[in-house]
Amino acid sequence: MNTVASITITRQSGYQFLVDFAPGMAQLVADEPPPLGQALGPSPSHMLLAAVANCLTASLTFALQKFKQDPGTLTATANATIERNAANRMRIQHIDVDIKLGVPGADLSHLDRALAQFEEFCTVSMSVRQGIDIGITVTDPSGLRLR
Repeated sequence: MNTVASITITRQSGYQFLVDFAPGMAQLVADEPPPLGQALGPSPSHMLLAAVANCLTASLTFALQKFKQDPGTLTATANATIERNAANRMRIQHIDVDIKLGVPGADLSHLDRALAQFEEFCTVSMSVRQGIDIGITVTDPSGLRLR
């Protein structure tokens, strides 16, 4: 089974973009921090962190619910280490995600089994961890393929 996820972004001005997820879903304004942008919305790095943390918390919820356990209000904090690589380009070198359960671990039966498997359910973090092949096409308004 193949599933396709799709979004559309439209440049508003400067480094500010409107992210459209799907009809009926709220749009999101993304922006780069100064000096490039005005930080009027999350940066692409923030969105990657949000995707990783959201997927991991959803996967942990799924793993626990397989055992009919409710983790309560989960909270996740994700931090990225961003450094220059050998070519002097800024890159996300490492991501740390801290997930906090909403209930004591002792109250969750089979917690050890859920913790042993939940990461495998997370499409985003497992993909990022492996590296992602990204195809890029650039076209002009007439549809002429430039890259």
